[in-house]
Amino acid sequence: MKLIVKVFPEITIKSRPVRKHFIRQLAKNIRAVLRDLDPQLSVTGVWDNLEVETALSEPKVLQEMIARLSCTPGITHFLEVHEYPLGDFDDVLAKCKSHFADQLPGKIFAVRCKRAGKHSFSSMDIERHVGSQLRQQCGAAGIDLKKPEVEVRMEIRDQRLFVIHHQHQGLGGYPLGSLEQTLVLMSGGFDSTVAAYQMMRRGLITHFCFFNLGGRAHELGVMEVAHYLWQKFGRSQRVLFISVPFEEVLGEILGKVDNSQMGVILKRMMLRASTRIAERLQIDALVTGEAISQVSSQTLPNLSVIDSATDKLVLRPLIASHKQDIIDTATQIGTAEFAKHMPEYCGVISINPTTKAKPERIAYEESQFDMAILERALERATQLPIDKVIDELGKDIQVEEVDEALAGQVIIDIRHPDAADDQPLQLPGIEVQAVPFYALNSKFKELDENRQYLLYCDKGVMSRLHAHHLLSEGHANVRVYRPT
Repeated sequence: MKLIVKVFPEITIKSRPVRKHFIRQLAKNIRAVLRDLDPQLSVTGVWDNLEVETALSEPKVLQEMIARLSCTPGITHFLEVHEYPLGDFDDVLAKCKSHFADQLPGKIFAVRCKRAGKHSFSSMDIERHVGSQLRQQCGAAGIDLKKPEVEVRMEIRDQRLFVIHHQHQGLGGYPLGSLEQTLVLMSGGFDSTVAAYQMMRRGLITHFCFFNLGGRAHELGVMEVAHYLWQKFGRSQRVLFISVPFEEVLGEILGKVDNSQMGVILKRMMLRASTRIAERLQIDALVTGEAISQVSSQTLPNLSVIDSATDKLVLRPLIASHKQDIIDTATQIGTAEFAKHMPEYCGVISINPTTKAKPERIAYEESQFDMAILERALERATQLPIDKVIDELGKDIQVEEVDEALAGQVIIDIRHPDAADDQPLQLPGIEVQAVPFYALNSKFKELDENRQYLLYCDKGVMSRLHAHHLLSEGHANVRVYRPT
């Protein structure tokens, strides 16, 4: 399979050195994203289009390559092509006919040709010749350049002919690694996951920072959705997942701060902590999922007071977004189901929250706060590479594993629905239920507590983690299924 990758248009208007830098970075990212599928993958080109070529032919692998490239920042679209040496007009016609003859009978069609290099003919010349001959030789109903049913597309670049079969849409944006780094404050809900995606789509390397306000299930859920986002959109770069234990900070706020000011001060404490983390990691900006007046702490006066807690640049990519637009984007990128089932510990903690925080009032309330507690939270923060986070979590988790299911037991397949659909788990005489890992915490309580459940995933890591959590919640009827 050969692909022609078209870079994000904004890259092509950069200065020559910047443009070369961006395209080299994109080529490097494509190799990183596809290396595990094809170590011998060829990626060439340093100025305009990139050409990606693999000798592999297994349809499932090729489909996975296409899916990954579709989610790689820096690509506006890419074309599946067949390449030939450029011959005369009749040779070009023969090549187009070999690929499109069976699609043309009875159809209205058009021929599109893009050309680069020096030739004795124009793009229109070759379109006219190929179009007229295909109409005569293939039984087409006619030609319509505005609304064709079939498009015969080709590109001629110097002495090479590319016959185009499919066009796949990309994300656009700049290649990851060509711009600065950011630290996203992640709660795992709709807003923060979409904000992280927007940063990654624009080409900014995005690290994740989670403030744990009192729940292991919430921490695990945020780790899972952060890992999903990285794996789908950012896997060309190594990024970090930082978890900050904020239970004691929250307790201090609840005990010392006036009820109406709690929400604003909690956000200020998070910005203070994330600023320290960003400074240590030499990260340039903080990112939040806040939108104007979505909740009480996000009014303009409150955001101004919150921002004054840090000298770092705070980016809010969703600042003017409507909630439904955010939910629609989360659905599109695959984080909506995570968000729907995310255990929530960071809801509104004020009964009558202020919408017009005053700097002097906030300063007074914070003077009651013991800042040593914030220091302790930072000292106890954990930091892991995002590609290792799930495996590291599962290392020391010990739960009972079985390699065979017995009659009457139920296997719960907790894999992502895409994986479960591609390779369904089927065992004769054994009931198998599909409950994705992100829905397990909320769905498990609805199951029959008198039955025995075996959790299953590909590597056994996620199933161990979730089994351990369910056991700690008092569900004694859970084990892990690990077939040999």
